[in-house]
Amino acid sequence: MKKLVLIAAAVLAVLCVSGCKKQQKADNSLEELLSRKVFVLGLDDSFPPMGFRNADNEITGFDIDLAKGVAERLGVEFKAQPIDWDAKEMELSTGKIDCIWNGLTITPERQEALAFTKPYLNNDQVLVVRKDSGIKSLADAAGKKVGAQNGSSAQDAIEANPEFKKSLKDVVLFRENLTALNDLETRGVDAVVMDSVVASYDIAQSGKPLEIVEESLSKEAYGVAFRKNDLKLCEAVQKTLEDMAKDGTVEAISKKWFGADITVIGK
Repeated sequence: MKKLVLIAAAVLAVLCVSGCKKQQKADNSLEELLSRKVFVLGLDDSFPPMGFRNADNEITGFDIDLAKGVAERLGVEFKAQPIDWDAKEMELSTGKIDCIWNGLTITPERQEALAFTKPYLNNDQVLVVRKDSGIKSLADAAGKKVGAQNGSSAQDAIEANPEFKKSLKDVVLFRENLTALNDLETRGVDAVVMDSVVASYDIAQSGKPLEIVEESLSKEAYGVAFRKNDLKLCEAVQKTLEDMAKDGTVEAISKKWFGADITVIGK
């Protein structure tokens, strides 16, 4: 009898744990957003042209325009929330933001921890140098000081190329890409690894005596990241982006910032 009671108790405990797990996995992300009526986007606000502050200190950019379009179609208010990029996953996990949407590279490691939309833009991690540096290839950076944003895909690209990293004199990490580029211009570092999309835009807009080395460290794609369990919200954003691509909205936004449609949504 005592054995039967123990077995019954064990079965009950298993059922209870199973039920709790199902409750924990319940995905109310879309419903909660629609009820709260505010879509909070986490970003590094110094990452032009994806998300940055303009001359009036307003947050603007390609990703911002895309996200505003998504929020409007979902019927919710849009809010851009600047975050510490190095702590972006923590900001998301604690619920301070609904997504990370700011030129975030999709990687296998991040896919293990986060839910991603499909890629919306392709990108390369490239070496930015001064025009008079004499650096024309990755091999030419041997013995040089190279900068990158802390916690960025640029830092990941350096780590993923051990021979390249080993050849460098030093890797200097910066809080922001713009700070790294300023340090490059004033000869604090010899090169900066960063996103080609961002580098091209900054050089074109600023007129700085910088250039991009043709050989890249890695190819990648940008996606919007959500908490691992927020699949309904992720799917809703993906569908809305695809609808915006079909009706020409995405193309118009891309042409505004890049002069051409360089997006890959639905392609």
